[in-house]
Amino acid sequence: MANLLYINSSVRNAGSLSRQLSAEFIAKWRAANPADSIVERDLVSHPVPHLTEQMMGAFFTPAEARNAEQAHAIKISDTLVDELLVADVIVLGAPMYNFSVSSGLKAWIDHVLRAGRTFKYGANGPVGLLTGKKVYVFTASGGVYSEGPAAAYDFLATYLRTALGFIGLSDVTFVQAEGVAMGEEAVANTLAKGRSKIEELVAA
Repeated sequence: MANLLYINSSVRNAGSLSRQLSAEFIAKWRAANPADSIVERDLVSHPVPHLTEQMMGAFFTPAEARNAEQAHAIKISDTLVDELLVADVIVLGAPMYNFSVSSGLKAWIDHVLRAGRTFKYGANGPVGLLTGKKVYVFTASGGVYSEGPAAAYDFLATYLRTALGFIGLSDVTFVQAEGVAMGEEAVANTLAKGRSKIEELVAA
């Protein structure tokens, strides 16, 4: 039995292809692995707060030295980190907004990249502590950024690979719905490709 963490960050409900494809993946995963535990976190319906000076101070205060106010300030961060620690598989719905991730997803990343909890500094530099986990990222973008002239503007996939890899999540597979602003045919084609990829991933 595996523990799966399913995170959505699209500000849209109706019409969100990152939500649609990731939900289809989850449904097929659940059917294929009925004993698995799935925890869902929606960063839009239940947004996490952006970092504050108080939170940052608490992060860098040893746990045994934190006062009650500091412990309360990072309670949500501790919860988010705990969810990652117990997850064997992470499924992330991450549409592209202005060439990168949503502000809600950035806030989540700021909470889970924690020195001493999800990474540490060793003799040769930073070391990710969340190894041995699988990540599936479902993205959606109005244009095509995986190749061609707009590839240089893709700060979504490059940023997520860097941030996730920094904490040891290096086994990352992207399912990209691209060109969704280019008409109904483009949407139908990218959905078909995404569903084909989902079948392949769940069967693996």
